[in-house]
Amino acid sequence: MKIKLILVCLFVNLISIGAQNSAPLITTIKPGSISGKVVDKKTNQPLPYVNIIVKENDKIISGAITSEKGTFHIKSLELTKYNIEFQFIGYKTISTPITLTAKNSDVNLNTIVLEEDAIELKSVEIVSEKSTIEQKIDRKVINVGKDLISAGSTAAEIMNNIPSVSVDQQTNAISLRGNPNVRVLIDGKPTTIDTAQLLQQIPSSSIKQIELITNPSAKYNPEGMSGIINIVLNKNTKIGLNGSINNGVTFGITPKLNSSVDMNYRNGKINWFANYGLNTGKRTNYGFINTTETGLEDFQNYTFTRNNTSQLAKIGLDIYLNEKNTLSFYTNQNIFKGKSGSLSTIDFVTDSKADINQTFNNKVDNYSQTYNLDYKKNFKKEGHNIELEVNYSDGDNKEDATYSDPKTNYVTNKRNNTLINLDYVNPLSETLKLELGLESRIENARNKLLSSKDNSDSDFKFSRNIYSGYATIGKQWKKWSSQLGTRIEKYDAIANFNKESETPAEFNNDILTLCPSGFLNYTPSEKNSFNLSFSRRVDRPSIGQLNPIRDWSTPQIDSEGNPNLRPQFTNSYELNYTRKTKIGSITTGIFYRRINNEITRTLVENPNDNSKQILSYANLDGNNAYGFESSANLDFTKWLSSNISVDAYNKTIRGVVSGKFLEANVTAFNARMNNTFKASKNLRFQFSAMYQGKDLTLQMLGKPMWKMDLGSSLNVLKGAGTFTVRYSDIFKTMRYRFTSEYPKEQYGQFNWESRSAYIGFNYRFGSGKNKAVQRKTRDQNESQGGGVL
Repeated sequence: MKIKLILVCLFVNLISIGAQNSAPLITTIKPGSISGKVVDKKTNQPLPYVNIIVKENDKIISGAITSEKGTFHIKSLELTKYNIEFQFIGYKTISTPITLTAKNSDVNLNTIVLEEDAIELKSVEIVSEKSTIEQKIDRKVINVGKDLISAGSTAAEIMNNIPSVSVDQQTNAISLRGNPNVRVLIDGKPTTIDTAQLLQQIPSSSIKQIELITNPSAKYNPEGMSGIINIVLNKNTKIGLNGSINNGVTFGITPKLNSSVDMNYRNGKINWFANYGLNTGKRTNYGFINTTETGLEDFQNYTFTRNNTSQLAKIGLDIYLNEKNTLSFYTNQNIFKGKSGSLSTIDFVTDSKADINQTFNNKVDNYSQTYNLDYKKNFKKEGHNIELEVNYSDGDNKEDATYSDPKTNYVTNKRNNTLINLDYVNPLSETLKLELGLESRIENARNKLLSSKDNSDSDFKFSRNIYSGYATIGKQWKKWSSQLGTRIEKYDAIANFNKESETPAEFNNDILTLCPSGFLNYTPSEKNSFNLSFSRRVDRPSIGQLNPIRDWSTPQIDSEGNPNLRPQFTNSYELNYTRKTKIGSITTGIFYRRINNEITRTLVENPNDNSKQILSYANLDGNNAYGFESSANLDFTKWLSSNISVDAYNKTIRGVVSGKFLEANVTAFNARMNNTFKASKNLRFQFSAMYQGKDLTLQMLGKPMWKMDLGSSLNVLKGAGTFTVRYSDIFKTMRYRFTSEYPKEQYGQFNWESRSAYIGFNYRFGSGKNKAVQRKTRDQNESQGGGVL
C-alpha cells in the first residue's frame, strides 16, 4: 500500500507540474475550489488516500488525495464546468459533475460514498493459494500460502517444508543449515517459551511469513550461530471488522484438533487486532535402541504417549496519534497443559543384571506472557525516525513426574526477561543512510528439582544482563549498494547451583564482544542480483544447556545441562545470486562458517554406572562448515506452479569428550518440492515431497529419510471459504534411524505418527480495505540496506 500511495502522490505531482508548465508566465489567482469527505458505503468509515481527479472536457486539470480523515480540498480552479472522479483500489470509480461560477465558486460536495467492487473483491484473498519465496538483501522470506498451511496444523509441522530448516519429529528441536544453534523469534521478539514447545503451540493458519536471516546485520542481536528464524504472525490493519476462522482435524493413530481465529477492527485512528489458536490431541511415539558393545549388550524398547492442550492468544492495538506519531501495544498469552507417559523395557543379555520394566507419568503446566509497548516518531524528512520499544515476558513452568523404579521429578522453572530497545534512522542523503541503536536485556531464571513438593534436592539460579549498542552506515551508488556496521555487547552472567549433600557451586561469565557485519549488493539489471555478506556471531549457552538439574530420565539415560559451558563464536560468510525469469525466480547461494568452542550434544557414560549414560552438552574445538542452497519459485503454466529447494553442507567436528578425542565428517543433502495444480478457478491440488539426507553429530550418525504428501483445496462461498484436505507420508517412510560407536556401540529407530490425514475449513469475513499504514521496522526485523530510500 505504501508503494501505491507513493505512486498516487507522484501522479498528482505530475498533474500539478503539467498544469504549471502549461500556465502563462503571468498568472492570476484562480478563485474556484471544491471540498468534501469520502466514506465507505458499508462501514461509513472515512477512506484515506482516495485518488481524486479533476477533468475538464476529458482533460486532466488537477487532482488530490484524501487525508487520514477522508477529507479533501482542491483550490485554484477556474470558474467553469468539471467532472470529478473518485478512484480507490477495490472500490467502484464514481464521477460527479460540478459547475463553478462567480456566485458558487466554493463547492462543498459533502459526503461522497464509495462502494466496494464485488468483482475485484473476489480476486482478493487474505491468504494466497501458493507460498512464495523472496530473497532480500539479508534474508529469505517465505510468504505462507494455503499449500503450507495445509501441510500441518502447527508451526513445527510446516517448518519441515521450509528450505534449509529441519525439525526433529520427536523432540521438535529445530536446526538451520544442519545446525541447532538458531534463534527463533516471534514477530521479531524473543520469548520465554522453549522453542520446541513454542513450535507446537503456534497454529499454521496464524503464520503470515517465515523469515530465514542467515547473516543478520549489526542491528540485530548476534545470537544464533546459523542465524535467526523469525515467525511473523497475522496482523490486519483493514478498515472496519475483518477476520478469519480456521478449524482442522488431523487423523493419525488418534485425532488432533487445531483451531484459530484472527480478527481486527479499525475505526479512525485506532486499530484493534487479536488472534487465538488452540491445539489439542494425543500423540504416540515408539522405538528401540539395541546395544552391541561386548559385555554391555541389551535390547531397549520404548513407547511414549503425549496428550497436550496448548492455547496461544495475541491481542493489541495501534494508535495513530497523527501522521508522524504511532503508539502500539500488544500482549501474548500462552497456556500449555500436557500429560505424558511411557513404558521402557530393557532386556540385558548378561544374567548378572536384572531386566527393567519402567513406567513413567508426567504432568506439565506452563503459563507465559509477553507485553510489548512501541512508540515511533517520524520526522519531516522521509525515512527519518526514532523508535522506542519495551518488551517484558515471564514464564512459570511446573512438571510433576513419577517413575516406577521409584523416582520422582517435581520441577519448577520460572523465567522473566526485559528488553528495552531504541532505534534511530537518518537518511543523510538520497544515497546515504545512518542507523544507530541501544539495547538492554535483563534475564532471570530459577529452577528447582524436588523429591517431593516440599523438599528441594537441587536449586539453580541464573541471571544475565546484556547491554549493547550498534551503528550501521548504508551507501548506494548506481548499481551497487553496501552496508557496514558493528555491534558492541557487554555481557555478564552469574549462576548458583545447590544440590543436597554437595558443596554449593557458583559460575560467573563477563565478556565484552564486538560483532561486525557487512553487505555488498550488485544489481546489473532488473533480472540479476548478487549479494555478498559477512557477520560475526556469538552463541551464549542457554539456561537449558547450563542447568545441571536433571531434565528427564529413562532407565538408561539421564538428561542434564553443563554449567561450565563457554560461549561459541562464529564467523559467517555468504554469497547469493538471484535470477528472475519469465516463469519465476531462482536464488542460489554458498556459505562458509568458522565456529570456535562449538556447543554440541554429548552422550557419555554415567560415572556411577558404566551401563548407563548421561545426555548433556560440551564445548568442542574449532569446526568448519560450508555448503550451498538453491530455491526456485516457478510458474510453468497457468495451471502448474512449483516451489523447489535443495541444500547441501559439509561439516567437520572435532572435540574431546570424557577424555577421548573424537572427530567426525559428513556431507548432508536435503531436497524439497511443493507443486500446485490449478484444476479450476476454485479447485487446487498439491503434491509435495521431501528428502532429508544423513546427518552426523560427534557421536551419532542419522540415516536418510523421505516422504510424499498429497493435498487439495476447494474455494466455496464466493471465495470466502476454503476446504483443505491432505494425506501425509503416503508410504510411511519417515522414521529416525541411527548408529553410534561412542560411548557404546548402538543402533536404533524411532517412529511417530508421520502418516496422517488432515481436513480443515477456513472462512474469511469483512468488508474493509487496507490503509497505507507503515509497519514498524522492528516488526519487520529487516535490514534497511544500502541507503535506499
